[in-house]
Amino acid sequence: MLIYILKRVGYAIPVSLSVSVVCFLLVQMAPGDPLTLVLPTDASQELIDATKARYGLDQPVFVQYFYWLANVLRGDFGVSIATGRPVLPEIAGALGYTLRLALLASVIGMVAGLFLGMIAGYRIGSPVDKIASIIAISGVSIPHYWLAIVLVVIFSVNLGWFPAMGAGTPGDSLRTLILHMILPAVTLAALPAGIICRSVRALVAETLGREFVTALIGRGLSQGRVFLHVLKNAAPTALAVIGVQMGYLMAGSILVETVFSWPGTGLLLNGAILQRDIPLLQGTILVLAMFFVLLNLVVDLLQPLFDPRIRRS
Repeated sequence: MLIYILKRVGYAIPVSLSVSVVCFLLVQMAPGDPLTLVLPTDASQELIDATKARYGLDQPVFVQYFYWLANVLRGDFGVSIATGRPVLPEIAGALGYTLRLALLASVIGMVAGLFLGMIAGYRIGSPVDKIASIIAISGVSIPHYWLAIVLVVIFSVNLGWFPAMGAGTPGDSLRTLILHMILPAVTLAALPAGIICRSVRALVAETLGREFVTALIGRGLSQGRVFLHVLKNAAPTALAVIGVQMGYLMAGSILVETVFSWPGTGLLLNGAILQRDIPLLQGTILVLAMFFVLLNLVVDLLQPLFDPRIRRS
C-alpha cells in the first residue's frame, strides 16, 4: 500500500510540472500586448523597455518560465499588471468563494447523480429509468450559461425566491449567504449530476448481471445486503468519475460565476482574460489546474479502500 501511495505521488510531480509549462505557454501565446494596460499610447521606447524589464518581459520565454516557476515555488505569483497588487492575495480571496460554491455543487451533483443512477440501474427500461435518463441527458446537454439565465429569470425575477447575483456581505445571516449560493450551485451541479447518473447507471446494471449477484440472491440475502455488495463493486469507478467532475467544477465555473457575478476565481479569470493580465491569468490557471491534479491524486489514494485488487497490485 505504501509503494502504491509513493508511486501515485511520484506520478503527480511530473504531471504538475507539465501543467505549469502548459499554463505558462498558453498565456504567452495569446494575442495582444499586456503592457497596453499600463502604458500611455504615446509612451517612449525607453519607458516601454523599462516597463518590460519591470515585469520580466524582456527575457526569452524559457528564461521567463524558470523565473516564474521559481517565484511560484516560493509563493510569489507576481504583481497584477492591471491593478498593481500582488496576485496571490487576489487569487486566495477569490478561491475561497469558488471552493464554497464548488463544494455545495459537488454535494448536490453527487447526491443527485448517485440517487438517480442507482434507481435507473436497478430499473433498466422502466419509466423511472427513462425519467432519470432524460434528466441526466438534459444536465449534460444544456449549456451552463443558458441554464443560469433561465434560473435567474424564473426563481429570481419572477418568483423572487433567490438573489439574482452576488455572494452577499460578511454581515449577512447564514440563511442569506446560502440563498446566494443556491442558483449558481444548482447550475454547476447539472453537468456532473448527469455524468455521474449515466456512469453509475451503467455500472449498477453491469454489476447486477454478474454471477456473484445471482449467487447472493440464491443464498437468500436481502435486497439491502445485495445492494451494499453492488454499491461496493461500483464504488471505485464511480469515485473516479466523481473526482474528475469535482475538478471540472473548479475550472469550469467561469461563465456561471460571470452570470451570477459570483466573486470567485471564474470571475477573476474572466477579468484577467479581457485585460490580458498575464501574471493574474497564469496564477489563476495554475491554481485551478493544481486543484484538478490534487483531486485526481486524492481519488487515486482513496480507490484502494474500496477495491482490494488495487491494494494487492
